Amino acid sequence: MNESAVSRGPAAPDFAKVDLNSVEPDVAVKLLIHQAAEMQASDLFILAGEGTVQVAVRQWGRMKVIRDVPADQGRSWISYLKAMSSMDIAERRRPQDGRWIFSDQGKKLDLRLSLLPTLYGEDLTVRLLDRNSSLLSVEQLGLNRHDRQGIMSMIQANSGLILVTGPTGTGKTTTLYACLQFLNDGKRKINTLEDPVEFSLSGIRQSQVAPKIGLDFSELLRSVIRQQPDVIMIGEIRDAETASTAVRAANSGHLVFATLHAPVAAAAVQSMLSLDVNPHFLASGLRGVLSQRLVRVLDPKTRIPYELGPGGAAATFGDIQEMLEPGEGEVFYGPDPTAANEGYVGRTAIFELMEVTGDIRRAISSRLPAQELEAIAVRHGMLDFRRAALMKVAQGVTSMEEVFKNVPTEYLGLEDQ
Repeated sequence: MNESAVSRGPAAPDFAKVDLNSVEPDVAVKLLIHQAAEMQASDLFILAGEGTVQVAVRQWGRMKVIRDVPADQGRSWISYLKAMSSMDIAERRRPQDGRWIFSDQGKKLDLRLSLLPTLYGEDLTVRLLDRNSSLLSVEQLGLNRHDRQGIMSMIQANSGLILVTGPTGTGKTTTLYACLQFLNDGKRKINTLEDPVEFSLSGIRQSQVAPKIGLDFSELLRSVIRQQPDVIMIGEIRDAETASTAVRAANSGHLVFATLHAPVAAAAVQSMLSLDVNPHFLASGLRGVLSQRLVRVLDPKTRIPYELGPGGAAATFGDIQEMLEPGEGEVFYGPDPTAANEGYVGRTAIFELMEVTGDIRRAISSRLPAQELEAIAVRHGMLDFRRAALMKVAQGVTSMEEVFKNVPTEYLGLEDQ
Protein backbone atom coordinates (compact mmCIF):
# COMPACT_ATOMS: atom_id res chain seq x y z
CA MET A 1 0.00 0.00 0.00
CA ASN A 2 2.98 2.27 0.28
CA GLU A 3 3.38 4.56 -2.73
CA SER A 4 7.09 3.73 -2.90
CA ALA A 5 6.33 0.01 -3.06
CA VAL A 6 4.01 0.16 -6.08
CA SER A 7 4.82 -2.48 -8.66
CA ARG A 8 5.10 -1.24 -12.22
CA GLY A 9 4.99 -4.32 -14.39
CA PRO A 10 5.17 -4.47 -18.18
CA ALA A 11 2.24 -3.35 -20.25
CA ALA A 12 -0.53 -5.93 -20.56
CA PRO A 13 -1.34 -7.48 -23.95
CA ASP A 14 -4.45 -5.99 -25.50
CA PHE A 15 -6.97 -8.77 -25.04
CA ALA A 16 -9.63 -6.57 -26.66
CA LYS A 17 -7.90 -7.13 -30.03
CA VAL A 18 -7.43 -10.90 -29.80
CA ASP A 19 -9.26 -12.82 -32.54
CA LEU A 20 -11.32 -15.08 -30.30
CA ASN A 21 -12.56 -17.17 -33.21
CA SER A 22 -9.02 -18.38 -33.83
CA VAL A 23 -8.29 -19.65 -30.29
CA GLU A 24 -9.77 -22.41 -28.18
CA PRO A 25 -11.64 -21.54 -24.95
CA ASP A 26 -8.78 -22.71 -22.73
CA VAL A 27 -6.28 -20.49 -24.59
CA ALA A 28 -8.65 -17.50 -24.43
CA VAL A 29 -9.14 -17.96 -20.70
CA LYS A 30 -5.39 -18.21 -20.06
CA LEU A 31 -4.75 -15.07 -22.10
CA LEU A 32 -7.46 -13.26 -20.16
CA ILE A 33 -6.07 -14.29 -16.77
CA HIS A 34 -2.58 -13.27 -17.90
CA GLN A 35 -3.82 -9.81 -18.90
CA ALA A 36 -5.67 -9.38 -15.59
CA ALA A 37 -2.50 -10.31 -13.69
CA GLU A 38 -0.36 -7.94 -15.76
CA MET A 39 -2.83 -5.14 -15.05
CA GLN A 40 -2.46 -5.89 -11.31
CA ALA A 41 -6.21 -6.46 -11.19
CA SER A 42 -7.66 -7.74 -7.95
CA ASP A 43 -10.70 -9.29 -9.64
CA LEU A 44 -11.76 -10.60 -13.04
CA PHE A 45 -15.45 -10.60 -14.03
CA ILE A 46 -17.33 -12.57 -16.69
CA LEU A 47 -20.87 -11.18 -16.62
CA ALA A 48 -23.84 -12.61 -18.51
CA GLY A 49 -26.01 -10.22 -20.51
CA GLU A 50 -28.80 -10.47 -23.06
CA GLY A 51 -26.99 -12.02 -26.03
CA THR A 52 -23.50 -11.01 -24.92
CA VAL A 53 -21.10 -11.57 -22.06
CA GLN A 54 -19.09 -8.69 -20.63
CA VAL A 55 -15.48 -9.21 -19.56
CA ALA A 56 -14.13 -6.73 -17.02
CA VAL A 57 -11.52 -6.35 -14.28
CA ARG A 58 -11.18 -4.35 -11.09
CA GLN A 59 -7.88 -2.47 -11.24
CA TRP A 60 -6.81 -0.42 -8.21
CA GLY A 61 -10.39 -0.38 -6.97
CA ARG A 62 -11.99 0.71 -10.28
CA MET A 63 -14.05 -1.41 -12.66
CA LYS A 64 -12.65 -1.49 -16.20
CA VAL A 65 -14.44 -3.18 -19.11
CA ILE A 66 -12.16 -5.22 -21.38
CA ARG A 67 -14.63 -6.24 -24.08
CA ASP A 68 -18.01 -7.82 -24.83
CA VAL A 69 -18.12 -11.28 -26.42
CA PRO A 70 -20.91 -13.46 -27.84
CA ALA A 71 -22.85 -15.34 -25.16
CA ASP A 72 -21.81 -18.79 -26.38
CA GLN A 73 -18.11 -17.87 -26.12
CA GLY A 74 -18.58 -16.50 -22.61
CA ARG A 75 -20.43 -19.64 -21.54
CA SER A 76 -17.65 -21.85 -22.91
CA TRP A 77 -15.09 -19.87 -20.89
CA ILE A 78 -17.17 -20.26 -17.73
CA SER A 79 -17.52 -24.01 -18.33
CA TYR A 80 -13.74 -24.32 -18.68
CA LEU A 81 -13.15 -22.32 -15.50
CA LYS A 82 -15.72 -24.42 -13.62
CA ALA A 83 -13.92 -27.59 -14.67
CA MET A 84 -10.50 -26.27 -13.68
CA SER A 85 -11.72 -25.13 -10.26
CA SER A 86 -13.53 -28.38 -9.39
CA MET A 87 -17.05 -26.97 -9.69
CA ASP A 88 -20.05 -28.95 -10.94
CA ILE A 89 -20.19 -28.16 -14.67
CA ALA A 90 -23.81 -29.34 -14.99
CA GLU A 91 -25.09 -27.19 -12.10
CA ARG A 92 -26.33 -23.81 -13.32
CA ARG A 93 -29.06 -22.99 -10.82
CA ARG A 94 -27.08 -22.68 -7.58
CA PRO A 95 -24.15 -20.51 -6.54
CA GLN A 96 -20.79 -22.28 -6.45
CA ASP A 97 -17.28 -21.56 -5.21
CA GLY A 98 -14.02 -22.95 -6.53
CA ARG A 99 -10.26 -22.55 -6.52
CA TRP A 100 -7.58 -22.93 -9.16
CA ILE A 101 -3.80 -22.62 -8.73
CA PHE A 102 -2.84 -21.13 -12.08
CA SER A 103 0.70 -21.00 -13.46
CA ASP A 104 1.38 -17.87 -15.51
CA GLN A 105 4.87 -17.61 -16.99
CA GLY A 106 6.53 -18.91 -13.85
CA LYS A 107 4.23 -17.06 -11.44
CA LYS A 108 1.70 -18.86 -9.27
CA LEU A 109 -1.73 -17.24 -9.14
CA ASP A 110 -4.21 -18.41 -6.54
CA LEU A 111 -7.61 -17.94 -8.19
CA ARG A 112 -10.72 -17.88 -5.96
CA LEU A 113 -13.86 -18.28 -8.08
CA SER A 114 -17.45 -17.39 -7.20
CA LEU A 115 -20.31 -18.31 -9.51
CA LEU A 116 -23.79 -16.75 -9.26
CA PRO A 117 -26.90 -17.51 -11.37
CA THR A 118 -28.49 -14.33 -12.79
CA LEU A 119 -31.34 -13.39 -15.13
CA TYR A 120 -29.33 -14.00 -18.32
CA GLY A 121 -27.03 -16.78 -17.13
CA GLU A 122 -24.10 -17.30 -14.79
CA ASP A 123 -21.88 -14.48 -13.53
CA LEU A 124 -18.34 -15.45 -12.59
CA THR A 125 -16.03 -13.45 -10.33
CA VAL A 126 -12.39 -14.50 -10.04
CA ARG A 127 -10.26 -13.11 -7.21
CA LEU A 128 -6.57 -13.06 -8.19
CA LEU A 129 -3.93 -13.59 -5.49
CA ASP A 130 -0.31 -13.56 -6.63
CA ARG A 131 1.58 -16.13 -4.58
CA ASN A 132 4.89 -14.72 -5.80
CA SER A 133 4.22 -11.18 -4.63
CA SER A 134 6.07 -10.17 -1.49
CA LEU A 135 3.96 -9.09 1.46
CA LEU A 136 4.41 -5.57 2.76
CA SER A 137 6.19 -4.72 5.99
CA VAL A 138 4.76 -2.30 8.56
CA GLU A 139 7.13 0.36 7.20
CA GLN A 140 5.71 -0.11 3.69
CA LEU A 141 2.03 0.27 4.56
CA GLY A 142 2.01 4.04 4.08
CA LEU A 143 1.63 5.05 7.73
CA ASN A 144 2.88 8.50 8.69
CA ARG A 145 5.72 8.64 11.21
CA HIS A 146 3.45 9.27 14.23
CA ASP A 147 1.04 6.43 13.43
CA ARG A 148 3.87 4.04 12.58
CA GLN A 149 5.35 4.58 16.02
CA GLY A 150 1.91 4.06 17.57
CA ILE A 151 1.18 0.81 15.79
CA MET A 152 4.66 -0.54 16.53
CA SER A 153 4.14 0.18 20.21
CA MET A 154 0.79 -1.62 20.20
CA ILE A 155 1.88 -4.76 18.36
CA GLN A 156 4.87 -5.28 20.63
CA ALA A 157 2.65 -5.53 23.71
CA ASN A 158 2.23 -8.89 25.40
CA SER A 159 -1.56 -8.80 25.35
CA GLY A 160 -4.57 -6.79 24.24
CA LEU A 161 -7.00 -6.44 21.35
CA ILE A 162 -6.05 -4.55 18.18
CA LEU A 163 -8.86 -3.95 15.70
CA VAL A 164 -8.39 -3.10 12.01
CA THR A 165 -11.52 -1.62 10.43
CA GLY A 166 -12.78 -0.44 7.07
CA PRO A 167 -15.03 -1.56 4.23
CA THR A 168 -14.34 -4.68 2.19
CA GLY A 169 -11.34 -4.32 -0.11
CA THR A 170 -9.48 -1.64 1.80
CA GLY A 171 -6.37 -3.67 2.59
CA LYS A 172 -7.17 -4.81 6.15
CA THR A 173 -5.67 -8.28 5.60
CA THR A 174 -2.51 -6.74 4.14
CA THR A 175 -2.13 -4.67 7.30
CA LEU A 176 -2.66 -7.69 9.55
CA TYR A 177 -0.14 -9.78 7.62
CA ALA A 178 2.43 -6.98 7.93
CA CYS A 179 1.97 -6.95 11.71
CA LEU A 180 2.21 -10.74 11.94
CA GLN A 181 5.38 -10.80 9.85
CA PHE A 182 7.01 -8.37 12.26
CA LEU A 183 6.07 -10.57 15.23
CA ASN A 184 7.06 -13.81 13.50
CA ASP A 185 10.56 -14.03 14.97
CA GLY A 186 10.37 -17.59 16.27
CA LYS A 187 9.83 -16.45 19.86
CA ARG A 188 6.04 -16.40 19.72
CA LYS A 189 3.42 -18.97 18.76
CA ILE A 190 1.11 -17.30 16.24
CA ASN A 191 -2.25 -18.74 15.09
CA THR A 192 -4.58 -17.26 12.50
CA LEU A 193 -8.25 -17.88 11.71
CA GLU A 194 -9.05 -16.85 8.13
CA ASP A 195 -11.78 -16.96 5.48
CA PRO A 196 -10.03 -17.85 3.27
CA VAL A 197 -6.29 -18.16 3.91
CA GLU A 198 -4.95 -15.65 1.35
CA PHE A 199 -1.19 -16.19 1.72
CA SER A 200 0.85 -18.94 3.30
CA LEU A 201 3.09 -17.51 6.02
CA SER A 202 6.02 -19.67 7.04
CA GLY A 203 6.25 -20.17 10.80
CA ILE A 204 2.62 -19.19 11.45
CA ARG A 205 -0.16 -21.70 12.17
CA GLN A 206 -3.00 -20.84 9.78
CA SER A 207 -6.53 -22.27 9.92
CA GLN A 208 -9.51 -21.67 7.66
CA VAL A 209 -13.19 -21.56 8.55
CA ALA A 210 -15.45 -24.08 6.82
CA PRO A 211 -19.11 -22.93 7.02
CA LYS A 212 -20.35 -25.99 5.11
CA ILE A 213 -19.42 -28.21 8.05
CA GLY A 214 -20.40 -25.66 10.69
CA LEU A 215 -16.84 -24.54 11.46
CA ASP A 216 -17.20 -20.80 11.90
CA PHE A 217 -14.93 -18.20 13.51
CA SER A 218 -16.38 -18.65 17.01
CA GLU A 219 -15.89 -22.42 17.12
CA LEU A 220 -12.46 -22.25 15.53
CA LEU A 221 -11.39 -19.51 17.97
CA ARG A 222 -12.33 -21.63 20.98
CA SER A 223 -10.15 -24.44 19.65
CA VAL A 224 -7.24 -22.15 18.78
CA ILE A 225 -7.13 -20.73 22.30
CA ARG A 226 -6.61 -24.27 23.61
CA GLN A 227 -3.50 -24.46 21.38
CA GLN A 228 -1.77 -21.99 23.74
CA PRO A 229 -0.85 -19.28 21.20
CA ASP A 230 0.83 -16.01 22.12
CA VAL A 231 -0.72 -14.14 19.19
CA ILE A 232 -4.10 -14.75 17.53
CA MET A 233 -5.35 -13.19 14.30
CA ILE A 234 -9.10 -13.38 13.59
CA GLY A 235 -10.02 -12.73 9.97
CA GLU A 236 -13.27 -11.00 10.90
CA ILE A 237 -15.45 -10.53 13.96
CA ARG A 238 -18.96 -11.23 12.71
CA ASP A 239 -20.97 -12.41 15.70
CA ALA A 240 -21.41 -11.91 19.43
CA GLU A 241 -19.66 -15.11 20.46
CA THR A 242 -16.51 -14.35 18.43
CA ALA A 243 -16.46 -10.77 19.76
CA SER A 244 -16.79 -11.84 23.41
CA THR A 245 -14.24 -14.65 23.06
CA ALA A 246 -11.74 -12.27 21.41
CA VAL A 247 -12.10 -9.77 24.27
CA ARG A 248 -11.71 -12.51 26.89
CA ALA A 249 -8.57 -13.78 25.13
CA ALA A 250 -7.13 -10.25 25.04
CA ASN A 251 -7.77 -9.88 28.78
CA SER A 252 -6.22 -13.25 29.61
CA GLY A 253 -2.74 -12.68 28.20
CA HIS A 254 -3.10 -13.08 24.42
CA LEU A 255 -2.30 -10.45 21.79
CA VAL A 256 -5.35 -10.54 19.51
CA PHE A 257 -5.67 -8.95 16.07
CA ALA A 258 -9.03 -8.84 14.30
CA THR A 259 -10.84 -7.04 11.50
CA LEU A 260 -14.23 -5.48 11.96
CA HIS A 261 -16.61 -3.52 9.77
CA ALA A 262 -16.78 0.03 11.15
CA PRO A 263 -16.57 3.33 9.23
CA VAL A 264 -14.03 5.07 11.49
CA ALA A 265 -11.80 4.05 14.38
CA ALA A 266 -14.05 5.34 17.17
CA ALA A 267 -17.10 3.58 15.68
CA ALA A 268 -15.40 0.20 16.17
CA VAL A 269 -16.18 0.48 19.87
CA GLN A 270 -19.91 0.85 19.13
CA SER A 271 -19.70 -2.09 16.72
CA MET A 272 -18.23 -4.28 19.48
CA LEU A 273 -20.77 -3.06 22.05
CA SER A 274 -23.61 -3.82 19.62
CA LEU A 275 -22.39 -7.42 19.70
CA ASP A 276 -23.10 -7.47 23.47
CA VAL A 277 -19.47 -7.25 24.55
CA ASN A 278 -19.15 -6.16 28.18
CA PRO A 279 -17.99 -2.51 28.05
CA HIS A 280 -15.68 -2.87 31.07
CA PHE A 281 -13.96 -5.92 29.56
CA LEU A 282 -13.66 -4.14 26.21
CA ALA A 283 -12.21 -1.04 27.87
CA SER A 284 -9.57 -3.05 29.72
CA GLY A 285 -8.62 -5.27 26.76
CA LEU A 286 -8.72 -2.91 23.78
CA ARG A 287 -5.29 -1.53 22.93
CA GLY A 288 -6.08 0.34 19.71
CA VAL A 289 -8.10 0.64 16.50
CA LEU A 290 -6.66 1.24 13.04
CA SER A 291 -9.19 2.33 10.41
CA GLN A 292 -8.19 2.61 6.76
CA ARG A 293 -9.22 3.48 3.22
CA LEU A 294 -7.39 2.96 -0.08
CA VAL A 295 -6.78 5.71 -2.64
CA ARG A 296 -5.01 5.59 -5.99
CA VAL A 297 -1.46 6.92 -6.19
CA LEU A 298 -0.72 9.69 -8.68
CA ASP A 299 1.83 8.87 -11.36
CA PRO A 300 4.77 11.16 -10.47
CA LYS A 301 5.75 11.27 -14.15
CA THR A 302 2.47 12.70 -15.39
CA ARG A 303 0.73 14.34 -12.39
CA ILE A 304 -0.40 17.91 -13.01
CA PRO A 305 0.44 20.63 -10.42
CA TYR A 306 -2.11 23.30 -9.50
CA GLU A 307 -1.02 26.50 -7.76
CA LEU A 308 -2.96 27.32 -4.60
CA GLY A 309 -2.56 31.08 -4.96
CA PRO A 310 -2.01 33.71 -2.25
CA GLY A 311 -3.21 32.38 1.09
CA GLY A 312 -4.38 29.17 -0.53
CA ALA A 313 -1.86 26.93 1.19
CA ALA A 314 -2.83 28.20 4.64
CA ALA A 315 -6.53 27.77 3.89
CA THR A 316 -6.15 24.27 2.45
CA PHE A 317 -3.39 22.77 4.56
CA GLY A 318 -3.35 25.00 7.63
CA ASP A 319 -4.45 22.21 10.01
CA ILE A 320 -1.51 20.00 9.05
CA GLN A 321 1.15 22.59 8.24
CA GLU A 322 3.28 21.72 11.25
CA MET A 323 3.40 18.07 10.15
CA LEU A 324 4.59 18.76 6.61
CA GLU A 325 8.18 18.74 5.39
CA PRO A 326 9.67 21.83 3.66
CA GLY A 327 8.24 22.17 0.14
CA GLU A 328 5.10 20.14 0.86
CA GLY A 329 1.69 21.78 0.72
CA GLU A 330 2.72 24.56 -1.68
CA VAL A 331 0.77 23.03 -4.58
CA PHE A 332 -1.61 20.15 -4.98
CA TYR A 333 -1.65 17.67 -7.83
CA GLY A 334 -4.23 16.04 -10.06
CA PRO A 335 -4.08 13.15 -12.54
CA ASP A 336 -3.42 13.49 -16.26
CA PRO A 337 -6.63 12.02 -17.76
CA THR A 338 -4.95 11.63 -21.16
CA ALA A 339 -2.31 9.24 -19.80
CA ALA A 340 -2.60 5.55 -20.64
CA ASN A 341 -2.90 4.73 -16.93
CA GLU A 342 -5.37 7.60 -16.34
CA GLY A 343 -2.70 9.27 -14.24
CA TYR A 344 -2.41 6.64 -11.50
CA VAL A 345 0.11 3.87 -10.74
CA GLY A 346 -1.25 1.84 -7.82
CA ARG A 347 -2.84 2.41 -4.43
CA THR A 348 -1.87 3.47 -0.94
CA ALA A 349 -3.78 3.73 2.32
CA ILE A 350 -5.09 6.57 4.43
CA PHE A 351 -5.09 5.61 8.11
CA GLU A 352 -6.77 6.73 11.31
CA LEU A 353 -5.16 5.25 14.44
CA MET A 354 -6.94 5.49 17.78
CA GLU A 355 -4.64 4.50 20.64
CA VAL A 356 -6.59 3.62 23.78
CA THR A 357 -5.64 5.94 26.66
CA GLY A 358 -7.01 6.13 30.19
CA ASP A 359 -9.58 8.74 29.14
CA ILE A 360 -10.75 6.56 26.26
CA ARG A 361 -11.02 3.50 28.55
CA ARG A 362 -13.27 5.48 30.88
CA ALA A 363 -15.32 6.67 27.90
CA ILE A 364 -15.76 3.08 26.64
CA SER A 365 -16.84 1.90 30.10
CA SER A 366 -19.37 4.74 30.16
CA ARG A 367 -20.65 3.82 26.66
CA LEU A 368 -20.02 7.30 25.29
CA PRO A 369 -21.02 7.74 21.62
CA ALA A 370 -18.48 7.51 18.80
CA GLN A 371 -18.36 11.29 18.26
CA GLU A 372 -17.24 11.87 21.86
CA LEU A 373 -14.72 9.02 21.68
CA GLU A 374 -13.28 10.55 18.52
CA ALA A 375 -13.04 14.00 20.10
CA ILE A 376 -11.11 12.51 23.05
CA ALA A 377 -8.82 10.59 20.69
CA VAL A 378 -8.08 13.72 18.63
CA ARG A 379 -7.21 15.63 21.82
CA HIS A 380 -4.77 12.83 22.63
CA GLY A 381 -3.08 13.13 19.23
CA MET A 382 -5.09 10.96 16.83
CA LEU A 383 -4.75 12.07 13.21
CA ASP A 384 -8.32 11.75 11.93
CA PHE A 385 -9.23 10.85 8.35
CA ARG A 386 -9.60 14.48 7.29
CA ARG A 387 -6.08 15.48 8.29
CA ALA A 388 -4.55 12.15 7.21
CA ALA A 389 -6.10 12.59 3.76
CA LEU A 390 -4.90 16.19 3.50
CA MET A 391 -1.36 15.04 4.27
CA LYS A 392 -1.42 12.61 1.32
CA VAL A 393 -2.70 15.40 -0.93
CA ALA A 394 -0.13 17.93 0.33
CA GLN A 395 2.66 15.41 -0.26
CA GLY A 396 1.51 14.88 -3.87
CA VAL A 397 0.77 11.21 -3.24
CA THR A 398 -2.89 11.32 -4.27
CA SER A 399 -5.49 13.75 -5.58
CA MET A 400 -8.33 15.51 -3.80
CA GLU A 401 -10.68 13.72 -6.21
CA GLU A 402 -9.50 10.33 -4.93
CA VAL A 403 -9.99 11.42 -1.33
CA PHE A 404 -13.59 12.51 -2.00
CA LYS A 405 -14.33 9.24 -3.81
CA ASN A 406 -13.00 6.95 -1.10
CA VAL A 407 -13.52 8.78 2.19
CA PRO A 408 -17.16 9.92 2.68
CA THR A 409 -17.49 13.65 3.36
CA GLU A 410 -19.01 13.08 6.81
CA TYR A 411 -15.64 11.62 7.86
CA LEU A 412 -13.76 14.50 6.25
CA GLY A 413 -15.59 17.12 8.29
CA LEU A 414 -16.93 18.71 5.08
CA GLU A 415 -20.64 17.89 5.24
CA ASP A 416 -21.60 21.34 6.51
CA GLN A 417 -19.36 23.30 4.19
